Amino acid sequence: MARISLKIDVDTCRGTLVGAQRLAGLLEHLDIKATFLFSLGPDHTGRAIRRALRRGFMGKVRRTSVLKHYGLKTLLYGTLLPGPHIGRRCRDRMLQIERGGFEVGIHTYDHVKWQDNVATAGEAWTRRQLQLAVEQFTDIFGRPARVHGAAGWQVNRHVPALEQAFGFLFASDVRGIGPFMPLVNGSTSGVPQLPTTLPTLDELIGRPDLGAIDPVEHLLALTTNGTPRDHVFTLHAELEGGAYLGDFQRLLAGWRARGFEPGDLNGYAATLDCATLPRHRIVDRELPGRAGALAQQETA
Repeated sequence: MARISLKIDVDTCRGTLVGAQRLAGLLEHLDIKATFLFSLGPDHTGRAIRRALRRGFMGKVRRTSVLKHYGLKTLLYGTLLPGPHIGRRCRDRMLQIERGGFEVGIHTYDHVKWQDNVATAGEAWTRRQLQLAVEQFTDIFGRPARVHGAAGWQVNRHVPALEQAFGFLFASDVRGIGPFMPLVNGSTSGVPQLPTTLPTLDELIGRPDLGAIDPVEHLLALTTNGTPRDHVFTLHAELEGGAYLGDFQRLLAGWRARGFEPGDLNGYAATLDCATLPRHRIVDRELPGRAGALAQQETA
């Protein structure tokens, strides 16, 4: 049976308190496991306005109704309003999700800072940001994190080695076609990558080239055309835990009806033999529906 591993990125304070809890409730009701990756430091979402000059950013804002999903207060955090520290304010909610039987891991410390700076950052800066996230996670959960999923699918050449140094067992930092071991400067990292293999709902909604095609039906078609294979699907607590919750329910029902088994990243990683995984470099490339370049598995 082919797997659909669910990776839930939780970017904001509101997403942790509201969206993540709604998703956990739905998944618990359906007896489906998933991996929740938390942002653990200050919520500086408002500072993302600096991306307005990136090609495609304003188009995505118009298509996906950012104000509706994130709320005005969140969009002012880090600018006109001080950003709340998510790890401290939302500690109980994170622990509640873990006690519900869900895998939890690290998304980032400061989401905007990582997403906007890591691609060009040096080793010391990258190490510091990961260290802050690791320390906050350990303070909340009383144990080290096993999984890291980089904010905004943004990494640099230092990230794979640092993930190994910090003791992560696997990571889901990039977009791609299937599990692999990262190659950096001719050396192989010991931390396997489980890349996101499907487009996200917000990348599909309102795209002119898709016309009137239902994004849910489009995703179902992508996973069922050809020979069924394992996939990783990324969703966001602020989106699928909010206005897209109904779409996500339809997607889960469609996958189950077609014989797919939704689950978490840990269950997927347990099926892999790192010694036999392909070795690939990580490169930066653009994807339809997403502003700017993303870290991707190089396969050709």
